[in-house]
Amino acid sequence: MQFTKSFKLQLKELKTITITSILIGFLASFLAISLKRITEHYEAILFFKANSNSVFYFLFPLIGLTIIYFLRKYLFKNKENKGIKEIFESISSSSKKLPLYKIPSHFINGLLTVIFGGSTGIEVSTVVASATIGSVAQQKSGFLNQYKTEFICAGVAAGITALFCSPIAGILFALEVISRKVTKIFLITTIISVTVASSLLFLLDEPALFPISVTTWHLYAIPYFILLGVLAGANSVLLTKSVLFFKNQFSKIENAFYKIAIATLLLGMTISFFPTLYGDSYHGIKEIIAHPNTSFTITFFISIIGILILKPLLTSVTLASGGDGGVFAPSIVIGGFLGLFVATFVNTVFNANVIPINFIIIGMAALLSASIHAPFTALFLVCGITNDYTLFFPILMVCLVSKYTAKWIYPFTVYSYSLKAVKS
Repeated sequence: MQFTKSFKLQLKELKTITITSILIGFLASFLAISLKRITEHYEAILFFKANSNSVFYFLFPLIGLTIIYFLRKYLFKNKENKGIKEIFESISSSSKKLPLYKIPSHFINGLLTVIFGGSTGIEVSTVVASATIGSVAQQKSGFLNQYKTEFICAGVAAGITALFCSPIAGILFALEVISRKVTKIFLITTIISVTVASSLLFLLDEPALFPISVTTWHLYAIPYFILLGVLAGANSVLLTKSVLFFKNQFSKIENAFYKIAIATLLLGMTISFFPTLYGDSYHGIKEIIAHPNTSFTITFFISIIGILILKPLLTSVTLASGGDGGVFAPSIVIGGFLGLFVATFVNTVFNANVIPINFIIIGMAALLSASIHAPFTALFLVCGITNDYTLFFPILMVCLVSKYTAKWIYPFTVYSYSLKAVKS
């Protein structure tokens, strides 16, 4: 009799977990797809407007950051968005919750940051908002409280799946970055949520972010792939240290409008010379995929070096001045341009005859892997956004090289740094 009651209770709990996971998967993926589509639409409109008159390169960041400041002050409880660190704080403490207002806060602020030229992306905004959906759902039933981490991971996994059309990347990101451990409930909740997210992607016919057709890769390119991995690891440290440095320096400025003014000037002046740096810069990646460079000229050299150095700095300024976002999009963009740079350089100087498009794709994965210390997430994420697995093995190899190069140079990411790390 006691066994029967226990079995029925377990079935009831499993049913509740399943239904909750389905709801989380649908809400998180719907949020992610909505934010992605709205951002793409309005970013394209405003970027076109800014290209017609460079004054808007200054005006748009000023408008975006100012609106975000007032929204945060008067609508979102005057609390700073800390990005993924908010998730870690919630998971590490039973008393800390991700409050409901984090969903509109990150959705709206992430949207405004990118469409008005802030040099970051909506990925981290989506991750935190999706995690909040999982956190709020978990709070609705008493026995679900013990599975807070699992339901947060379910929301995160569904959000990443919807953004990048890769359910495996969604699960791996939740595992490698958020949970860092596997439980039976983790597998149940994340698999259900990403299945729902994948179904929604199918129903909405959501396209890959960078649909690319890769035909082959060559063994003789392996040394150059390794070189790309080492350079990606080093460049990711520039991105990480830039974010930490500027956040630390801007925190010393008490007047929020001074922060906004400084960021506006830096963003406006830089984007005027390098329009590719506007917003998430995915338009720049689409351009080099469509027309990869074949000659190593002075103009090409200056343009690429400018992007590789300035994108980390502008991302850091955007985040330090109150913009909402993270290092996902900047890592993908910087990695893509770094890959093109390496391919063009070795083809010109060493007559290597490597395929530039392969290096662009591998570079995106390598720099993301190094920036977040999650090589398997980067591997499946980039395969998902290109909808091609031809480069699976070279991407895996380079992601591991870039991660351990970055860890050797500097052991922290923007997610794991401490105050001591910032000062070092």
